[in-house]
Amino acid sequence: MFRVERLIDTLAMLPLAVPGLVLAFGYLAVSIWLKQRYPDQAWIKLLDVQERPTLLLVIAYAARRMPYVVRAVVAGLQQTPRDLELAAANLGATRSTVLKRITIPLILANLIAGALLSFAFAMLEVSDSLVLAQKADYYPITRAILDLSQRLGDGIYIASALGVWAMVLLILTILSANSLLGKKMGAVFRV
Repeated sequence: MFRVERLIDTLAMLPLAVPGLVLAFGYLAVSIWLKQRYPDQAWIKLLDVQERPTLLLVIAYAARRMPYVVRAVVAGLQQTPRDLELAAANLGATRSTVLKRITIPLILANLIAGALLSFAFAMLEVSDSLVLAQKADYYPITRAILDLSQRLGDGIYIASALGVWAMVLLILTILSANSLLGKKMGAVFRV
């Protein structure tokens, strides 16, 4: 069992070892290959980077930031007393009931922390945005900042203002989540 756990852990951490530009070009290559191989399929249009990159950007951001959530959840699981799960199972609770009523409430704070960390890093992701967002209509904030910084005249000032706005939005997101967790911390750990 130990080898399987290590293999899963290694696979979950793999996106941290591969540069974002390499993954983004890989997504782009797969998108182009699928478009050429299955030109008449309707579901291919969802993965077409040149037309609508939104779904592929979400997939890229999620895949690149998944290790942070995995690490946070593993830390929560390691800190969770196994006795509570064993006691619930001993009293006749099924595995799904134990998961729903014991394990998830105990690791919910870790899950939220991992999701916040992932969101914070994904919000200002650069490498995936540069490759996958090819139309100005679909530019994420980092690609819009790059595009605006290259504009003559007031471009640098607008890009700087947008960068400050992104940092403020990030700070507000983290503070509001912290406030939410602070108010509901008792409810998070209630079994």
